Amino acid sequence: MRRRRAQYGYWRGFSLVELLVAIAIIGTLVSLLLPAIQAAREAARRTQCLNNLRQIALATLNYESTSGALPRSAILDPEQREFRQDPYPVVNHQSGMQFSWTVLLLPFLEQQELYERFDFSRSVFEQSADPQAAFLSSLMCPSDEAPLRYFVDEELTQGKRFAKGNYAAFVSPFHIDLQLLYPGALIATGQALSRVEDGATHTLAFGEVRTLDAVQDERGAWALPWAGASVLSFDMHHECSPIGGKQRTICPDDRHFRGNPRSLGQTQTPNTLGPVRDTLHFCRDDVRRLADLMGMPCLSWVYPIGVHGYYSAAPRSLHPGGINAAYLDGHTGFISDYVDEYVMAYEISINDGQIDSQ
Repeated sequence: MRRRRAQYGYWRGFSLVELLVAIAIIGTLVSLLLPAIQAAREAARRTQCLNNLRQIALATLNYESTSGALPRSAILDPEQREFRQDPYPVVNHQSGMQFSWTVLLLPFLEQQELYERFDFSRSVFEQSADPQAAFLSSLMCPSDEAPLRYFVDEELTQGKRFAKGNYAAFVSPFHIDLQLLYPGALIATGQALSRVEDGATHTLAFGEVRTLDAVQDERGAWALPWAGASVLSFDMHHECSPIGGKQRTICPDDRHFRGNPRSLGQTQTPNTLGPVRDTLHFCRDDVRRLADLMGMPCLSWVYPIGVHGYYSAAPRSLHPGGINAAYLDGHTGFISDYVDEYVMAYEISINDGQIDSQ
């Protein structure tokens, strides 16, 4: 027996040092693999987001082919204001029936049944069938956590729940309420595709928005025509052409939108952290603190509509470095957080006359 043990020896187990070394090697391999796995998952999510945006843009073109005009940004009541005896149009986002462009596009997004649940003789806040509370996968980016997030407010929505999504339309390079004066692709009155002077290929139509896990935060509420909910603007002010050597503040007779250099550093670039913030109806202290923590700064909208006001919101996403976007001709792209401010403003505008410089 002793000779056999000596011949074959004893079976040895792992020593503690060997076991720790093996665990360390496995841990290192996992740490090396995790970023690659996460990157692959994010790439898949981003691809899905791009596909959703492409489908929304194509649905917009199909709507235009059927009706002869691009969908309205919202069913609102435009108004006329006056500045130093110069009349100009404004859009009051709290007027009219307040259905967003998303509601109008539902039949072209294979959501005819949901579309028919809307009663267009009543406002979006008076829908007995609650279609505005439906979550739609075609309106959500997997990188965000919009599913099961609602916006509801006893005063603003009359207690109705509004489901959140992740896509919004660019309505103006300036402010949302000035979309008829400085138009984007989708505006409150609707417009023929022929009015897009800069061409559908050069016109930015849709981008992403993020949602906040707070029912008091309206961003992403797809049925509402509010800033950060379903519409966006860039906050690049227009520089009026002088007349008689005198610089003007408002110039509704100017044919082309022209970016004002005084707006540089003050625009709503993708995922901006300031100095401008998204304007919400109520950005209460608890929401504001959470929004700041999540990189979605906001403030309460207290300004008048028109040239004296400020109503705007930035596109946002959880994709590293920027947002996905769709152009009016249906092609998609990625816009960096550090995009040239003039370029983005001119891509949103439909009549800037800057095609060659884009």
